[in-house]
Amino acid sequence: MADLIEFETERLRLRQWLPVDREPFAALNADPRVMEFFPSTLTDAESDALADRCQSLIAERGWGFWAVESKASQECIGFVGLHIPSAKLPFSPCVEIGWRLAFQHWGKGLALEAASATLHIGFQVLHLQEIVSFTTIDNRRSRALMERLGMRESGTFEHPDVPKSSGLRQHCLYRLMRANHSHNNSFKPRPLHGGTPFKH
Repeated sequence: MADLIEFETERLRLRQWLPVDREPFAALNADPRVMEFFPSTLTDAESDALADRCQSLIAERGWGFWAVESKASQECIGFVGLHIPSAKLPFSPCVEIGWRLAFQHWGKGLALEAASATLHIGFQVLHLQEIVSFTTIDNRRSRALMERLGMRESGTFEHPDVPKSSGLRQHCLYRLMRANHSHNNSFKPRPLHGGTPFKH
């Protein structure tokens, strides 16, 4: 068991998964708007399995795709975090940053806030040298966020886990090196539970 990393920003808590998170997480995974650029929506069982996997990886490594809790509602609104992809990608091994938030929380800067804090954790706490992100080519919203995070486009590839018959197979890759990361102090992460402040 690794030391657990949990942190907060002005409006959010990024933490380990709890049983109460399963229902709102299943709702967003069943929303066609949220899952537009995935092969399909998820059933409740598939969503629960994904949450369980996220939870177990955080328990194992101390970090992963954290549950994102809104401080205002104290409800899980999705996930943001870091992950080592299991797929054999052209640029493996790597650590990716990813996010998935409920539709009603889009357009409020919450993904940017959580992802900016997550990059800080990746580079300054975990001492990663590079973080990548990728999405299907037509996902303009996620690509715009990657660019706002300072990531730079670095070519395209076919995702091996997406069926060849799917129009979502072609992905674009974004990269960010630790040396090129400029942390946004507006989204500085703070450890939950009054822990030792993170290095800045």
